[in-house]
Amino acid sequence: MYGFFPEMEVRDVNKISILGLAHVGDGVYELLVRSMLCQSGHTALLDLHKSTVAMVKAAAQAAAAEKLLGILEPDELAIYKRGRNAHVHTVPKNADIGQYHAATGLEALFGWLYLQGKLERINRLFAVIMENTGHAT
Repeated sequence: MYGFFPEMEVRDVNKISILGLAHVGDGVYELLVRSMLCQSGHTALLDLHKSTVAMVKAAAQAAAAEKLLGILEPDELAIYKRGRNAHVHTVPKNADIGQYHAATGLEALFGWLYLQGKLERINRLFAVIMENTGHAT
């Protein structure tokens, strides 16, 4: 079934390539950031864009991943590590390879959780990422 709230079986989600999961997770993570910024009162489009870019770039996602490593369940950590270790063909000019790999791991994790319909877990992890950042969640 297709839609905004998928609930795929884990065995089916695990058939998706790790970079496919990261592709989905990239969108999920960006939507979380955009939603949070709007909910916290950002209204000017340029401000929204600049803030979003700052929070979804590889360096920021690598820092976000670091906050989660100690609280991930074993299966979540395995997905993160698979994403982090994935062979990527390009790295953005504003990121180093380590940051980009960590960001890919974070995106894979969020994609993996999203496709299973684990929205509460996504929200909890995102709240941990946002703790002590000055952004409300």
